[in-house]
Amino acid sequence: MKISLGIVPLFALLPLSVAADEIQTSAGVMAITPMVQGLDEPWGVDFLPDGAFVVTERGGRVLLVRDGQAQPVGGVPEVLAEGQGGLLDVMVPRDFATSREVWISFAAAVEGGGTTAAGVGRLSDDGTRLEGFRIVFQGEGYPGGRHFGARLVEMPDGTVALTTGDRGTGPGGMQAQDPMLMTGKVILLNRDGTPAITQDGWLPGAFSLGHRNIQGAALDLTGQLLTVEHGAQGGDELNAPALGRNYGWPVISYGRNYNDDPIGRGTDLQGMEQPLHYWDPSIAPSGLMVYSGKLVPEWQGDIFFGSLNSDFIGRLDPDTPARTGFAEERLAAPQTGRVRDVVEAPDGSIWFLSVFDGAVYRLAPGSAS
Repeated sequence: MKISLGIVPLFALLPLSVAADEIQTSAGVMAITPMVQGLDEPWGVDFLPDGAFVVTERGGRVLLVRDGQAQPVGGVPEVLAEGQGGLLDVMVPRDFATSREVWISFAAAVEGGGTTAAGVGRLSDDGTRLEGFRIVFQGEGYPGGRHFGARLVEMPDGTVALTTGDRGTGPGGMQAQDPMLMTGKVILLNRDGTPAITQDGWLPGAFSLGHRNIQGAALDLTGQLLTVEHGAQGGDELNAPALGRNYGWPVISYGRNYNDDPIGRGTDLQGMEQPLHYWDPSIAPSGLMVYSGKLVPEWQGDIFFGSLNSDFIGRLDPDTPARTGFAEERLAAPQTGRVRDVVEAPDGSIWFLSVFDGAVYRLAPGSAS
């Protein structure tokens, strides 16, 4: 169904004085504090320079939370809220203080079905509306409601990376291998929405191909783009997409199809990139963040992500090799059910979205650290 955002009631906020739960981690005791509750399937979160934050709900709402008060933001587009589609990621550019731009990604209804789309508007001075919102990218349409990708990342040079999925075309479909289609790609856009790169024989803006369903994307501390994507039955991957490179789907994979048949031609093939890390069985990674070390120096440069099927926040240590890539720690608590996004706040705390709880949580050193 299509959903347009109108005037909606505010959801209940939990007072910020609520006591935090604590969990033991490799870096000591961490406190988990609820920041917002009562959300309906939260998908993405980002911060404004003044300490406010913006959160999306898949059903179609953008919400601005400032000083403990939340309000809906109008001016967002109609979204296709079917299956895994809907209103998806949000990204606040580094120059927000002067531009007031906010980017969002979403599933849109187009000829042929649904597609991954992205757009940008100016947040009004009172925070109630995205003014002049315009769609700057949308791909071709496919039936069904699967694998939209849709993470947004501002690159070091100010361009914007948008991830897409293969739209559920499956191991038999080669759309993610077709450089002229939007499926299974990283797309690079200028801030005005024009394609930031061109490669001969590629869709304008297409940066890399062969991705199944990128559900997390972030820059590491050197400015390198990292992504996590879902495999089929096994074969979830952490990748470092590079210009013009092919990441294999559906020709190579560390997973198997859902009927246990092998996928493609095995786990490696000349001309196709290997993941930095892979998971088998699948954990359905979602959200991605590389930690600065601001509050927890032991975790500087480590890679954090959520799990949509195993209810934990994961931490990969790039300095410690393991059989599948990097050594991994899993942080599990009652609040880490179906974690959709993981981000670092300006103060160095780690924030995550729980779909099960409909909440935004803050993770930071606890009283015993």
